[in-house]
Amino acid sequence: MSDSVRLVEVGPRDGLQNESKSIPAAVKIELIERLVACGLCSVEATSFVSPKWVPQLADAADVFAGIRKQVGVRYPVLVPNLQGLERALAVGVEEVAIFAAASEAFSQRNINASIAESLQRFEPIMHRARVAGVAVRGYVSTVLGCPYQGEVALNDVVRVAKYLYQAGCYEISLGDTIGVGTPRRARTMLNAVASEIPMTALAVHFHDTWGQAIANIHACLEAGVRVVDSAVAGLGGCPYAAGASGNVASEDVVYLLDGLGMSHGIDASALARTGEWISTQLGRASSSKAGRALLARQSPAVD
Repeated sequence: MSDSVRLVEVGPRDGLQNESKSIPAAVKIELIERLVACGLCSVEATSFVSPKWVPQLADAADVFAGIRKQVGVRYPVLVPNLQGLERALAVGVEEVAIFAAASEAFSQRNINASIAESLQRFEPIMHRARVAGVAVRGYVSTVLGCPYQGEVALNDVVRVAKYLYQAGCYEISLGDTIGVGTPRRARTMLNAVASEIPMTALAVHFHDTWGQAIANIHACLEAGVRVVDSAVAGLGGCPYAAGASGNVASEDVVYLLDGLGMSHGIDASALARTGEWISTQLGRASSSKAGRALLARQSPAVD
């Protein structure tokens, strides 16, 4: 099995979407370009969701159009419906992502639709994407717990992931939306999905609410996954989870991969500086322990 791991950087979208302070499009564009310069080859740029629901990403078209695209780099965007897909296609998007919940309660509360209804809504999106030659990535949220119903049955996680894969998603990202997972549960969940979908088509996406994200990633890497979602500086946080602290930090994942001797192609120092830069733009310290430690080690001691 390959020892090369691909990170999917979700900071510009998942990390910034719930920020209350308006972030200029120029800052978002610079963040994306800095991340690519660090060596990241897949950076989720934005979401073409209704500005009514996510005001922070109302500038999606301007942000995507403003990025200086690099050859060999993916710039996926999230689309919630056909209208969002059409808006994305209009500015030249080549990869989109769709999302569904494994929790019935979460699906009802989040999008006012059952899981079955949400999956049916993807059919026209998948058809239009195929016609347009656009790749589609699938997200499954609440794979290890739900803020409304608590436990989520493994069978439901497998069923939703399998549906998205069979519908044409080239990769399925399994998300611990509220960050309650632990290593054994994470590995059990991953293996259950991998019994129906090739491990090579799976990714993991952990939030760090309970401080278990890095341990969960380690367990899943040992189980064979080779794609990990993360956010520079640990940006983000689920608004539905009490005490949510954000996505696992990309800098922390890179440090883990280095320790495991796994290749990733990312400049850790540049990534730490990027995490510090965006955190300064947001008016707070980076949430990445590895990023802060790396920068402290590089700074000259002061008497």
